[in-house]
Amino acid sequence: MPTTGLARAVHSQRFPVNRDVGLLFLSRSLRMFANGSAVLVLVLYLAALGFDGAAIGLLLTLTLMGGTLLSLILTTRADGWGRRRVLILGGVLMAFASLAFIVSDSYPVLVVAAIIGMISPSGGDVGPFLPIEQASLSHIVPDRSRTPAFGWYQVAGSVSAGIGAIVAGTIVTVLKDAGVGELDAYRAVIGISVVVGFVLAGMFLFASPAMEVGRAKVRAGSRFGIHKSKGIVARLSALFAVDSFASGLIPMSLVIYWIHVRFDVPELGLGGISLGFNFLTGISAPLSVWVSRRIGLVNTMVFTHIPASLLLITIPYMPTAELAVAVVLIRAMITQMDVPVRQSYTMAVVEPDERSATAGVTNMVRSLSQAAGPGISTPLLIVASTWTLPFLIGGLLKVGYDLSLWRLFRSRPAPEERKAVEAAAAADAAAQVDAATQGANANAEADGAPEAPTTPPT
Repeated sequence: MPTTGLARAVHSQRFPVNRDVGLLFLSRSLRMFANGSAVLVLVLYLAALGFDGAAIGLLLTLTLMGGTLLSLILTTRADGWGRRRVLILGGVLMAFASLAFIVSDSYPVLVVAAIIGMISPSGGDVGPFLPIEQASLSHIVPDRSRTPAFGWYQVAGSVSAGIGAIVAGTIVTVLKDAGVGELDAYRAVIGISVVVGFVLAGMFLFASPAMEVGRAKVRAGSRFGIHKSKGIVARLSALFAVDSFASGLIPMSLVIYWIHVRFDVPELGLGGISLGFNFLTGISAPLSVWVSRRIGLVNTMVFTHIPASLLLITIPYMPTAELAVAVVLIRAMITQMDVPVRQSYTMAVVEPDERSATAGVTNMVRSLSQAAGPGISTPLLIVASTWTLPFLIGGLLKVGYDLSLWRLFRSRPAPEERKAVEAAAAADAAAQVDAATQGANANAEADGAPEAPTTPPT
C-alpha cells in the first residue's frame, strides 16, 4: 500500500477516547479475558464432574436460553433504569454465579448459576454487557467514528480472550504438575471470573452520565424498547437467528473439545490454539473496518463470512492435528470480520433511544438460536461416525444466511454511507458544472464574447 494509502487507512481507524470509552474497552478486555479462560475448561470441568455428553449439552443449552432471557429483561429496560446500574448488576451476578461453580458439583445448582451469571459456553458475551456497551459506545462517539470504535472494541475482546485461554492452560498445567487434582485446577481457572465480576461492578461506579440516553428521551409504550425500527429489527433478527443456530452447532468450546477428543491434544496445547484463534480474529477487526470503507458495511459482512463458512466445513476432514489446527487458524483470520461491521450497522439503522433494546433483542435472538445447537451437536461430536455433521450443517446454514443478508440489505446503506454517497454525487455534479462553465468561458473567449460568470449573480 502506498504511503498515502497507509496514512489514510490509519486515519480511518481513529476515534475519540475519553474516560467512558476507556471504561467500556477495559470492561470488554477484562470480561473476555475471563470468558477466554473459562471456555477452555468449561466442558472439561463438567466432564470431570462425571456428566455425560447429553447432560453437558443440555446444561449448555439451558445456560444460553435462560441467560439470554434474563439478559433481554435487563437490556430492554437499561435505557429506562440506567445503563450504568444494569452493568453493575451484571458484574455482581457474574461473580456470584462463578463462585457457585467453584463450591458446588450439583447439576441443578450449576444450571441455575450458569443462567443467573449468564456464563458463556462459546467464550463470547451472553449477558447484558455487550448490548449495553454497544449502545453506549454508539452514543458517545460520532457516527463517522462508530465503525472504527467497534473494530477496536472487537480487537480488545479477541486478544484478551486469547490471553485468557493461554493463561488458563498454563494454570491447569502448572497445578497438575504440582500434584493438584484435575477438578481443583479447573476451579482455579473459574476463580478468575469471580474476581473479574466484582471488578466490573466496581468500575462502572466511575462511569459518567454521558453513557445514558436520558430518561426524557426513552419513549413510553414501545414494545421491548423499540418503536420506529420494528420492521428492520425483525428482519435482522430472523437472519441472525439462522447464523447463530449454525454457530451453536459448533461453538469454539466444542471445537476445542473435538480437537482434544480427536487428536488427544493436552490443555496447554488447547490454550495455544485458543490464543492463536483469538489473536487472529482480533487483528482482523481493523482490517474489516478498512474493507468496509471501500465496499460498504453489508458487503463486508457477507463476502468475508462466506469463505469462513466454507472453511468450517473442511475442519473434520483434516487427517492430522496440525492440519485441523491450521484450518481453524486460517478461518480465524476472516470468521469475525463481519462482527464489528454488523454491530455498527445494526446500531446505525435504528433510533438512538432504541439502541440498547435493539442490541438486547438481536443478541437475545442470537443467543436463543445458538442455545439449540450444543444439545444437538455435542452427542454427535464424540462419535467418530457422526462428528462431521455439525461442521457440515453449520457451514451450509451460514452460507445461506450470508446470501439472504446480501439480498435483503444490499440496497439499504447505513446513514453515514448514504451521506457519503450523496456528498460524492454533489461533488461530481459541482465538478461537471464547473467543467461546463470553464468550457463556456473558453468558447466565449475564442469568440470575443464576455466570459460566463463562474458564480451566480447576487
